[in-house]
Amino acid sequence: MTESTMPPMTEAPVHIRRTAFDPTPELAELREKSPISKIRTLWGGEAWLVTRYDLIREALGDAARFANNPRHAVDVPPFVRPDTASGMLLNYDPPEHTNLRRLLTPEFTVRRIRRLQPRIEAIVEQHLDAMEQAGPPVDLVQAFALPIPSLVICELLGVPYEDRDDFQRLSTLRLDMSLPMEERIAATEASLAYMAKLVEGQRAAPGEDMIGMLIREHADKITDAELVGVADLLLLAGHETTSNMLGLGTLKLLQHPDQRALAESDEHVEAAVEELLRYMSITHTIAPRWAVTDTELGGQRIAKGDLMMFSIPAGNRDPAIGDNLDALDIGRKTAPHLAFGHGVHHCLGAPLARMEMRVAYPALLRRFPKLRPAVPVDEVEFRTFSVVYGLASLPVTW
Repeated sequence: MTESTMPPMTEAPVHIRRTAFDPTPELAELREKSPISKIRTLWGGEAWLVTRYDLIREALGDAARFANNPRHAVDVPPFVRPDTASGMLLNYDPPEHTNLRRLLTPEFTVRRIRRLQPRIEAIVEQHLDAMEQAGPPVDLVQAFALPIPSLVICELLGVPYEDRDDFQRLSTLRLDMSLPMEERIAATEASLAYMAKLVEGQRAAPGEDMIGMLIREHADKITDAELVGVADLLLLAGHETTSNMLGLGTLKLLQHPDQRALAESDEHVEAAVEELLRYMSITHTIAPRWAVTDTELGGQRIAKGDLMMFSIPAGNRDPAIGDNLDALDIGRKTAPHLAFGHGVHHCLGAPLARMEMRVAYPALLRRFPKLRPAVPVDEVEFRTFSVVYGLASLPVTW
């Protein structure tokens, strides 16, 4: 089915179905009975959906067998175009991926991110002050969860924060799977055009931000297309993922006072963030892979060019890695979660996301000890059809 005839989605496919915080029980059934099973894609083709933790890690950890570059695909998705694929880090495989990522990694080391902590703390406090001055009720998504990571990533990249309304609107369109594909593609192209203008300006006069640094230090090693693709990906992922974690995570913590108390604690906040990442698994699937050759995974024969998709919620709740994983338990011990992926494409911005959450959760909960939803929880609107799961809004009071 082509993009021009593809109707908008009216029913979520199995791998993104959720009820509030929980993935559909069908995913657990697939994980137990058919951990590698065929599903229909949004554009009418077929894909293998992998739901078991060990098989997801095996596939994501083997870039030689399962590639990110869509040139390996038998059926290329309509949203993958030659003019938009260039420069997109998620479409690169080693050694090209290795070379490009090596240029970016120094900006996202734990040590480098720690230097940002005072600025992140200041941004969080500014938004808490504004909430307090405005008085309840407020929409926590618009007042806190969305603007904090947006401002951080804008400052890091050198994107004017005053443009946030436009790029957030385009991000929402790009990630909304209920929309016709042509609308999502148009939003993607508009976002890339916006970033291309910024890169052009930075080429002429590099700033002190990440884009400027890449141009100053690696001008002959990185193309404009790569700069645009990298910056666009970081901007999109840098505010969408963390903002949805802050909104969803806060709502869950408000429902469980014992878990909330741990999240407020300096001693336990790191564990709280990791457990919230595992439990929420807000990215339904990691970027798809294509089989490079005829191969086998978990006893299932996979043909060359077959599309592979991976259910992160199913993998992160696999009983093989812990007990009672359908519950939030900040004190638990499990195998490493898959919220940031695995292998060579493990999320570059993971240290930044962790830092933002470790600062934001306790600061919010300590500032407003009586914080609670201002509407019944069953009236809270979840982003059901979004690539990144989250809340459309969260009215709160205190």
